[in-house]
Amino acid sequence: MADADVIVIGAGLSGLVTATELTAAGRRVILLDQEPEASLGGQAWWSFGGLFLVDSPEQRRLGVHDSAELAWSDWLGSARFAPGAEDGHGPDRHGYAWAKHYVEAAAGDLRSWLHAKGVRWFPLVQWAERGGYAFGPGHGTAHGNTVPRFHVTWGTGPAVLEPFVAAALQARSAGLLELRFRRRATGLVVTDGRVTGLRAEVLADDGAVRGAPSSREAVGTEEISAGAVVVASGGIGANHDTARARWSPDAGTLPERMLSGVPDSTDGLMLGHAADAGAALVHEDRMWHYPEGIANHSPVWTNHGIRILPGPSSLWLDADGGRLPAPLFPGFDALGALQHVTTRGDDHSWFVLNKAIMDAEFALSGSEQNPDLTGKDVRLLAERVLPRAVGPVARFAEESPEFLWADTPEELAGRMNALTEATPGSRGHVDPAGLAAIVRARDAQVASGLGKDPQVMATRAARTFRVDRMIRVSPPRPLTTPKDGPLLAVRLSVLTRKTLGGLWCDPSGRVLRDDGSVLDGLWAVGEAAGFGGGGVHGHRALEGTFLGGCLHTGRVTGRALAATA
Repeated sequence: MADADVIVIGAGLSGLVTATELTAAGRRVILLDQEPEASLGGQAWWSFGGLFLVDSPEQRRLGVHDSAELAWSDWLGSARFAPGAEDGHGPDRHGYAWAKHYVEAAAGDLRSWLHAKGVRWFPLVQWAERGGYAFGPGHGTAHGNTVPRFHVTWGTGPAVLEPFVAAALQARSAGLLELRFRRRATGLVVTDGRVTGLRAEVLADDGAVRGAPSSREAVGTEEISAGAVVVASGGIGANHDTARARWSPDAGTLPERMLSGVPDSTDGLMLGHAADAGAALVHEDRMWHYPEGIANHSPVWTNHGIRILPGPSSLWLDADGGRLPAPLFPGFDALGALQHVTTRGDDHSWFVLNKAIMDAEFALSGSEQNPDLTGKDVRLLAERVLPRAVGPVARFAEESPEFLWADTPEELAGRMNALTEATPGSRGHVDPAGLAAIVRARDAQVASGLGKDPQVMATRAARTFRVDRMIRVSPPRPLTTPKDGPLLAVRLSVLTRKTLGGLWCDPSGRVLRDDGSVLDGLWAVGEAAGFGGGGVHGHRALEGTFLGGCLHTGRVTGRALAATA
């Protein structure tokens, strides 16, 4: 007799959703994770809790007009799926099918399903990945969200996890779920062409706190059998060597010096074990890293970085002080900005702004960097409308050596160059007179009251949205306005985060071989599945679709597997 009906590898969000869908159907599940129990929930716990939802009550209350048709048009413009995908042909065919199903769910019952579990959202919907490109070929639109769709969960990532952790613990008490921590999968067991279990190392007990690196000392091995195995192990974000090796050469190279937006356990090794068993890995060169990373002043994991969530007003300069081309403004096209940096061969870029813009526009990604939202603290949340930086941003401004202050552009350039020179392997030089000229030109455009500079125009347009005007976008004023000073430059580094490719899966989550046939007994969810089908996002994401993809793939695949297990 098998040890369980299903083994789920990875106790992050997608693994928990899958496991609890299975146990809700009466299936016996073993849920494995290589980390200690303190890290139950994986990367999702650290997230901002943003979800891509369409035509929601929150949007409608803000006067945002959205629809499934508009969202699907935006998705296609961003994804750039390979020709034939919509007709069920080619390597993107399953990613396309998962994407269409996800947008339908985001405009349909995804919100009500979560709401019934007690999940709620901050009422001010955010506008991520604004795009700004001309209409694209084929699908009519190019990359970006036409309207705000980023719904921040009240309680951030931990609140998204909460109902699924509770359901898992209840299933364990009922004898349907066994949680085995400190189990590191080392290979899949294949019997007569079917995956029937796995081999794992039993790792030494470790008291590491959530997210911190844990020991890889093996104290034993075990083999576990089941009717099916689900890979929910995440991507490659902490494995910088693998990320560099798989990065498309068309976009230059990822630098040697990078920050990690995910814990060390996000190593991608399970993807290799699945491939060794016959699974197809697709779109491995598609990734979603961020160019706006800063080193955490209080790191938990190796090379721990935090992403700045900027408003649109800061000047974005390359390592030599040149402005990034339109529409690579802060918050408009993260991957486009990253590829601009990597194509140049740089390891950093710069935001140049002043204190008033920082106070109004800087936010930080992650549950721990948003104690008001994470702690559901209304009094603390009210401070976001005050004319000063929120506490976590103010702390970085005070403690981070990457926040550089000066009274003049020339002085600021000197400090930028000094930091670059002090960083081994880094290159770039900002001409003091050139920076002063850029600031003067930008300020003249703002002072005109209208202007032709595309970033100035985009910033003014952003303020027509109520939320941006309230808490996200500073009133346009010259950077050198005395009351708004001093000037500020922030060094930005590449922050690794998400894998957009992964295990090739059919629309139910069954893993496929290279020839498109099903590898019986093996399923995949979440980031390991490219958030569905091996590449639900195509080449670019619209944000809020990573947590959303974990929820969606876990729900769909868990239910499909429950019907067959």
